[in-house]
Amino acid sequence: MTRTSSANIRLANKLIEMVMAQGADAADTLVSESISLGVSCRMGVLEDSERAESRDVGVRAIIGQSQAFVSGSTTDEAGLTRLSERVVDMARAALPDPYCGLAPKTLLAQDSLTLGATLDLADPHEASAKDLLAAAIETEDTARAHKDITNSEGAHASWGKSTTALVSSEGFAAEESGTSFSLSCAVLAGQGQNMQRDYAIHRTRYLADLETPSIIGNRAAQRTIERMNPRKVKSQKAPVFFSTRVSSSLLGHLAGAISGAAVARGTSFLRDALDTQIMPDHIQIIDDPHRVRGLGSSAFDGEGVAPACLQPVQDGRLTTWFLDCSTARQLDTKSNGRAARGIGGPPSPAPTNLYMQEGTRPHDALLADMDEGFYVTELIGMGVNGVTGDYSRGASGFWVEGGKLAFPVSEITIASNLKEMFMNMTPAQDLQFRGGVNAPSLLIESMTLAGL
Repeated sequence: MTRTSSANIRLANKLIEMVMAQGADAADTLVSESISLGVSCRMGVLEDSERAESRDVGVRAIIGQSQAFVSGSTTDEAGLTRLSERVVDMARAALPDPYCGLAPKTLLAQDSLTLGATLDLADPHEASAKDLLAAAIETEDTARAHKDITNSEGAHASWGKSTTALVSSEGFAAEESGTSFSLSCAVLAGQGQNMQRDYAIHRTRYLADLETPSIIGNRAAQRTIERMNPRKVKSQKAPVFFSTRVSSSLLGHLAGAISGAAVARGTSFLRDALDTQIMPDHIQIIDDPHRVRGLGSSAFDGEGVAPACLQPVQDGRLTTWFLDCSTARQLDTKSNGRAARGIGGPPSPAPTNLYMQEGTRPHDALLADMDEGFYVTELIGMGVNGVTGDYSRGASGFWVEGGKLAFPVSEITIASNLKEMFMNMTPAQDLQFRGGVNAPSLLIESMTLAGL
């Protein structure tokens, strides 16, 4: 991380000066630079190789209570002049927004340089196309070596590096870089009408933390084979166990419901739930922007605010919203550093590294307590109403009998309301950090199953 000396920060400072000279009262600029390389293979043969490099600039101008955003990829003098002129012209014509404005100086991340170095987000190793292809081929070969695997959709390996610089007329200037490595594979088993497909994927900041081709390939094959010869089950009410593959989706719905934007608009089913019990008292949910090598980690948010570690759910009680500066003003409070931002638009609240603490009982013990019910490994569709909390999604997985997985199940719908689901969930002792949102497997006491 750098604060004042990089080329991106110098570019951002120059654009700020030009926008202010055009008559803006305040401005901020985001410069995003990225490199990515991805290689795919299928049936052991290179299928696709793509490298992309970009450098984009986004600028916000504020005049009075009006603001506008403009973005572009041209960074020469003439291009910057056009950007500055257009964004100021648009701000003059924009409708007033009483909640717009830059982050207050008191909230800005003053120690972002020191903190950024401790987060360890950028691996100095740059992957080559040759190495990525070798990893993809090995992954697919491992999966295809299983005798029940009959076809492949291929394997993909990628590397990327992104750098973001943020400068504001309030005096904030900082830059942050991060890398990512990923490896995935999808294969098929069976023939004709009795074919099943599944996959495995892993993504990390550092190559050393990435699971090996052998692990990814074997996992993809095993998951696919386990889905062979699925059965139907009758419609009923039953316990539902969300595996770690899908449990994080429930935290995603929570994050959407406690976004300051949804709360301020009145479109969240938890809009009146602050300081109330929304989950059992053994549930703890944490959002930690300072997790070392975390996929959502950062020393500053999209407005330059220092993001503190939050516990939005403590002992089952909702304690806070995710807030950027605009939604904080609407809700008469202050930002907690959760502004996410792209090049061409306004900031909006989002979590960083959101996770639920694991429970005290092992996965298999909870499964045994379940006795009979549905174990979910894949969700289909997006049938969730953020205003009411009504939940209905297609799913596949396994039927549980006698506390053990009995047979695979496909073409089933699970339904309930997120308020009821949140109040009747029990986490297992199997939390793994594999993404920006993570949860242990979760047992829901009862849901409606629509099958035969």
